[in-house]
Amino acid sequence: MRLLQLLTLCLCVSCSKTVIQQSSVVDYVNPMIGTAPATTISALKHGEGSENNSQVVPFVTVPFGMTNWTAQTKDTETKCVAPYYYTDSIIQGFRGSHWLSGSCVQDYGSMTIMPVAGSLEWLPEERGSSFSHDKEISTPYCYSVHLDDYAIQAEMTATKRCGLFKFTFENGGESHIVINPNSDEAQGFIQILPEKNEIVGYNPVHRIYQGWGEPAGFSGYFVARFSHDFESYGVFQDSTIDILAAELDDQSGIGGWATFSLRENEPVYVEIGTSFTSIEEARKNLDAETADLDFDQAKEELKKTWEQLLGKVQVEGTNKEGKVKFYTALYHSFLQPRTFNDVDGSYPSFAGGKEPENSGDRDYFVDFSMWDTYRASHPLFNLLVPEKNADMMYSLLDKAEQGGWLPIFPCWNSYTSAMVGDHVIAVIADAYSKGIIDLDEAQYELLLKNAFQSPENFAEYKEGKGRRALESYLKYGYIPLEDSVQESFHKKEQVSRTLEYAFDDFALSRIAKKRGDNERTEILRERAFNYKNVYSVADSCVRGKYIDGSFTTEFNKYVREPYVTEGTPYQYTWYVPQDVEGLMTLMGGEEGFNKNLDNFHASGQYWHGNEPGHQIPFLYNYSGQPWKTQQLVSEIMKTEYGADAGGLSGNDDAGQMSAWYVFAALGFYPVCPSVPEYVISGPHFDKITIQLDSEIQLVINAPGASSDKQFIQGIKLNGEEISQNFLSHFDLIKGGTIDFEMADQPNKSWGTAPDARPYSLSND
Repeated sequence: MRLLQLLTLCLCVSCSKTVIQQSSVVDYVNPMIGTAPATTISALKHGEGSENNSQVVPFVTVPFGMTNWTAQTKDTETKCVAPYYYTDSIIQGFRGSHWLSGSCVQDYGSMTIMPVAGSLEWLPEERGSSFSHDKEISTPYCYSVHLDDYAIQAEMTATKRCGLFKFTFENGGESHIVINPNSDEAQGFIQILPEKNEIVGYNPVHRIYQGWGEPAGFSGYFVARFSHDFESYGVFQDSTIDILAAELDDQSGIGGWATFSLRENEPVYVEIGTSFTSIEEARKNLDAETADLDFDQAKEELKKTWEQLLGKVQVEGTNKEGKVKFYTALYHSFLQPRTFNDVDGSYPSFAGGKEPENSGDRDYFVDFSMWDTYRASHPLFNLLVPEKNADMMYSLLDKAEQGGWLPIFPCWNSYTSAMVGDHVIAVIADAYSKGIIDLDEAQYELLLKNAFQSPENFAEYKEGKGRRALESYLKYGYIPLEDSVQESFHKKEQVSRTLEYAFDDFALSRIAKKRGDNERTEILRERAFNYKNVYSVADSCVRGKYIDGSFTTEFNKYVREPYVTEGTPYQYTWYVPQDVEGLMTLMGGEEGFNKNLDNFHASGQYWHGNEPGHQIPFLYNYSGQPWKTQQLVSEIMKTEYGADAGGLSGNDDAGQMSAWYVFAALGFYPVCPSVPEYVISGPHFDKITIQLDSEIQLVINAPGASSDKQFIQGIKLNGEEISQNFLSHFDLIKGGTIDFEMADQPNKSWGTAPDARPYSLSND
């Protein structure tokens, strides 16, 4: 039903005034995908909890926008509770959100606006209205819903830092619009400015993941400007209201409202500017971005923005559901990181610095779900929007310059110790290896600092600066079980940390090599082999290890163990993206590797709903059986992604789950970021045209790929036959044509020769 609605309906009062054209790629996007409990195989097998939700919400937003706008069904900024759930039946308002899409963190600095008809209701749990999905239309550029209890048609669209609303009160009469900052900490500020037709306020931000509840040093500020004069107004605190009062702060459940007397079907327009710097900057953002726009113009501009971005990739084929999944995945991929600076470049300094900063002629970005997005999201940006990703990388380096250390998982414009690894190095290395960014000596030293030093000040380490357990890692070549890694959000997980640091050391060695730093290149290359130190040959699997070199007896490779992050030892065994050939040798060569990998899949261990295994389906390309990769990827695309609200198998984690799908549909995947190549799996559309810039196009032809032809028979790159089962990034960005010959049966000779396989450190 939702698929049919998204492709054909044009019933929204002003969200869609014209008949949807299939040539408009943005209209294939279904933002509801992932908002309901997941129904995919991985979710049902491995998911936790009754909701098992992918934690995305139907955002109306500019790509990488400062504030994302969504209907609100949950009134909280509590960890792991998203603002919107498809299974809820009551809308409490419309939120200016900073939720990390598809995550299990918390919203922050948010505010909510709600229209109310008749008697004033102001508290979220009391003012909510029932609604029907049949009267709800969600697109990236406009959201519309009928609030049945109030007979109000609510619509919203957005600019980069602002939200624009149209509330049509069908019955007229006494009508209200309520606004509240969403503080869970009994903090915040609300002020009514009737002479300006404005309500302004802020919501202080608090950290989690090292720093539970501590102030982050900034707030989410807003200025809401109304199209109508206020007939009355007031503020409230929990269940108490104060009519004609104009200001309230630092108490629980605060907010304000404006009252209007309206004709039947009279709309009230509200434009909301947001900022992380001040109310005045929020007003500047509002003036700069909406002064020359009305609601319909803003909606059309945002639609054009998404159309231009999503339209950089044009896919052709017979599978319309595949197009819905593809363009929705592309939309989800472009939600984060978020723009943090105001129109004049101002933003709060990283990690609570007292002096404000200015980003100059580029944007400054925050909210990097780094443990997830280094894998496919940032490589996708390097391919499709390299200039934007360059700004993101320089933003990470700005954070290091302001705070003294490169942040490992920067959220809330703060350091955190969330997750494991040091993948800020991986994303910068990937951009650097592909020529997207350059590094000066000071920036290079900041990268080296993460890999070779720990903070001398324990308070800084506790705050989240530096690698967790680096001293143990450097001393033993692995993190032993005796080191429980206390100063972190994820404690223990020693084996996973060892594996991920080994990869990050490899990524940094690539930077060192390109810079001609031979000494550090060799040191880091040797450390990249540290994965071997937690590998048990007897078990063909990684395993927890003590200081004395003995393996733990507490071991079952098929179940979760405390020394592994969010998975089983068997699942993490395959996390050696830098040296699959070396892992293969540990398993006894190709035959042992393939037998073990076959058993892994046959035993149902593959879990697509979490990121550590995202490279696993592509590993057969390294071991002489690439047709198994082609079959696996095709199966995952069919069974782990859907076109309905339950169609994501795990947390989307700032777009990583979706970016995986985008690459898989294109036919190749970046198994080892920092190595500028992609492992081939085969396209899933008959023709794909990628507009790399205004003059360069890459055309991928694969007749029959959108139906049942999933196996590669041969490939031609610009007319020349190739046998390798990987593609160079530098070949792709030159443009040209890649012709795939596809069939419904495997060709077990293509791409199998040792010299046809992707990069491995052991063969370098």
